[in-house]
Amino acid sequence: MAAETNHHHHHNNLNNSHTTKSNKEVSTMIKQGFISDPFLLSPNHSSRSPQPQLFSLSRVSPLSPNSNSLSPPPTPTRPTLFDMISNDDHTRHSRHSLEARQRVSRVLEAAPFRNPGNCGGFGDVKLSISGRDGFRVSMDVHRRVLAERSRFFAAKLLRRDGVGGEGGGGGVLHSVEICDCDDVEVYVEAVVLMYCDDLRRKLVGEEVSKVLGLLKVSAAIMFDAGIIACLEYLEAVPWSEEEEDKIVTHLTELQLHDSVAEVLKRVSSDSSTSLRADNIFLKLLTGVLEAKDDKARREMKTLISRLLREEASPNQYSNENRLDVSKDTLYHLCHGCLSSLILSLSEATCVDESKKDRGVLMGEIAREADNMQWIVEILIHKKMGDEFVKLWADQKELAVLHSKIPIMYRHEISMITAQLCIAIGRGHILVPRDIRYALLSTWLEALYEDFAWMRRANRSMDKKLVEDGLSQTILTLPLPQQQSILLNWFHRFLNKGDDCPNIQRAFEVWWRRAFVRQYVVESQLQITVCDYPN
Repeated sequence: MAAETNHHHHHNNLNNSHTTKSNKEVSTMIKQGFISDPFLLSPNHSSRSPQPQLFSLSRVSPLSPNSNSLSPPPTPTRPTLFDMISNDDHTRHSRHSLEARQRVSRVLEAAPFRNPGNCGGFGDVKLSISGRDGFRVSMDVHRRVLAERSRFFAAKLLRRDGVGGEGGGGGVLHSVEICDCDDVEVYVEAVVLMYCDDLRRKLVGEEVSKVLGLLKVSAAIMFDAGIIACLEYLEAVPWSEEEEDKIVTHLTELQLHDSVAEVLKRVSSDSSTSLRADNIFLKLLTGVLEAKDDKARREMKTLISRLLREEASPNQYSNENRLDVSKDTLYHLCHGCLSSLILSLSEATCVDESKKDRGVLMGEIAREADNMQWIVEILIHKKMGDEFVKLWADQKELAVLHSKIPIMYRHEISMITAQLCIAIGRGHILVPRDIRYALLSTWLEALYEDFAWMRRANRSMDKKLVEDGLSQTILTLPLPQQQSILLNWFHRFLNKGDDCPNIQRAFEVWWRRAFVRQYVVESQLQITVCDYPN
């Protein structure tokens, strides 16, 4: 057997300078992560050595007639799968799974080099591949195939021919060993691929993870046809989101430069500037606000809200590079919704003069109010809602028009006020106290009036959440303003009961502040400036 001829071969001594040169030659594999340490070992170095075996290659010359060998070299025979797959003695109880070894057996069983008739004879290179867990595969492969398909092997085998002083004539046998591989199975499959003419067809039906492994090995051994076939496969197949992250990460790490451009076009675009992205966001948001089908509009609102809330993973993407909807775009949409809302309310107050049906007008009011709630929700999440509080507090004309419309048609507008109070009460919006007071001065009375309808008509409204937000907003005001608002609420609540927000908690806090604790704060702040000598 070819494996047995290794007992008769002559090893060339490797001096220090030779080792340094060899380090450079395996640098490609080191970069790709398949070899952990850059040094070369002779093939007779024991696999039980405390130092990891990395890559060894030797030339075995045929025995001459004058040789003192006791016996001629044995006639090459076809190695069995048992000969090809083994585990070192010290790793007999290897971590490598039985299933993985069985998969390797199936790959080798169908390997072209197993049939000498297909490859012009038995292999003239003994290629051994071993993993860190001791799992080892030895294959008799053909120098011609390795040299033609892999620039890495071509350089290795050509250099060894020069060292031996022979031109690689017939009967020359090489021994190549690659150790400490991350995945022996994928390495074996990459060698088998070198014998295939139609690589694209060979990859059909493979999993993305397997092809990524083959790509990594192909890049390590400079198997250009394998690299191209793997990239063509990745460009053509659909990806799951998990696979997408792995593909982008692997292709970036392998640094194949222009070769991966076609693959990554699926996930990248050179023209994705922030201005262009914001124009897209504006079109999408405007499309939702103007949608004619209410069911589709609700679905797209939910979808876009969720997408805008998604945060980039800190391990993969930089938040500085993230393209997001701009503040200007959101406030542009806010002003548009306000204008439409004011127009609809104006037409509703003089419905007799308007050509529109009253029901149509009321539907438009509810729709525009719902649109405004959606944009406000996005603003609050993006921490851009402070300017809208002032904008909403200044809507005196809208508040007057609101009071002239039947409650059953206008209550959705008060949900906007509730949204802002909840955000202020949670500390998600920070605005000066005069703006907070102006907000309640303009819209609190409307919120009281609409509260019963808000509860009955809006199933998604959380009554307690609205009451807590209103309580906390009131309690952020100066004590005299708290007193004015809460005394007014006290009398209203006694007459309206559950039709009025229950803000007893705010009332209790105000009571204790006003009558129990009675903090006294000095009105003057004294500052002392001390001059020290230089």
